[in-house]
Amino acid sequence: MNYIYSFFIYLYTALIFFVSPFNKKAKLIVEGRKQSFKKLEEKISKEDKVAWFHAASLGEFEQGRPLIEDFRKENPKFKILLTFFSSSGYEIRKNYDKADVVIYLPSDRNKNVRRFLELSHPDYVFFIKYEFWYNFIRGAKKKGVKIFQVSLILRPNQYFFSPLSSWYRKQLKHFDFFFVQNHQTKELLNSIGIENCKITGDTRFDRVSQIANEAKDYEKIKEFCQQDKIVLMGSSWSKDEQLMKGAMEEITTKFKLIIAPHQVDNNHIKQIKSLFPKAVLYSEISKFDYSNSNNENNILIIDCIGILSSIYKYTTIAYIGGGFGDGIHNILEASAFGKPILFGPNYKKFKEASDLVEKEGAFCIRDSYKLAKLIDNLLSNSNYYKKSSDICLKYISENKGACQIILSEIKKF
Repeated sequence: MNYIYSFFIYLYTALIFFVSPFNKKAKLIVEGRKQSFKKLEEKISKEDKVAWFHAASLGEFEQGRPLIEDFRKENPKFKILLTFFSSSGYEIRKNYDKADVVIYLPSDRNKNVRRFLELSHPDYVFFIKYEFWYNFIRGAKKKGVKIFQVSLILRPNQYFFSPLSSWYRKQLKHFDFFFVQNHQTKELLNSIGIENCKITGDTRFDRVSQIANEAKDYEKIKEFCQQDKIVLMGSSWSKDEQLMKGAMEEITTKFKLIIAPHQVDNNHIKQIKSLFPKAVLYSEISKFDYSNSNNENNILIIDCIGILSSIYKYTTIAYIGGGFGDGIHNILEASAFGKPILFGPNYKKFKEASDLVEKEGAFCIRDSYKLAKLIDNLLSNSNYYKKSSDICLKYISENKGACQIILSEIKKF
């Protein structure tokens, strides 16, 4: 089976190479991997102690970020090696200043594994959330590296639990410890004979608490919001924006709307402008006339990326997009600011969303009528609003602290 797995890795690597002239992301991976070994040679010496953190993409990095930074504080003599699989993670975080080396992970071929481990010689490796490269895992185990999986979450329908997946289950035996998010994951690991695991929760709670405490100020947005009630659509898609357009015709409570779409390309911005013709673009906000109290430009479109996590502090209610597509985007950032949350029906695979819906800190909407009704209730009923807000804040407070639990456990190794 080792040979079959390696053969498919070879095919997958070849596929990325062959499509790279026509696919921007594939091209970035191919070109970026060419620099990986050179950077290791330049930045890691034989005398260095190294902790290696691997994230598939940007989301996994954000999940592991508080652990990286806490590990660095507690172990200042270690160099931090951060690897990414995807271009969306690497290209955004390649200059991350809390890591000593940031590179693309070479393809999981045995010759790459041997060279990578020889140059990096890590003492520890942390795979964040859900990333299994079995040649790297076996190679690290042979070298005596301590291997951890952080914030792991598993479901019964995943291939590890199929009767025909004994080889994959065997690979999990190479891990020294699994830090898992929930009881189901622990029980699933136990069911296949893996006992070296502990429920530590989700490191994202530590991260969003940090974000809330360090939120940046944006004077233009603050001036736009003034003292008004604000509904913020974060990471919205077309369906979300169409729903909001319909809801605004029904909402009776006065408020301002900020739209921070998931995609900020020209076509999508034009689509939003066609729905809300009088909306102001963030890039053109200086043209907004604040002196006119009857100004109808009460909608702001954020036509850039990178500021959403901070501007929740200016808002009253957060609508999180994606719930009418593959799944909702990050709701924990809004929760950390104590904002009641609204989203579409495709949220069930996100534990935090299900938890907050059950507790009534978040609400599922399926149509414009329900959206309008919820916004009106939350904006006009202060007790109803405070209850929802307090639930979100308490949820974050009760679930943070995973990083310190993990670091304490690691000391045993």
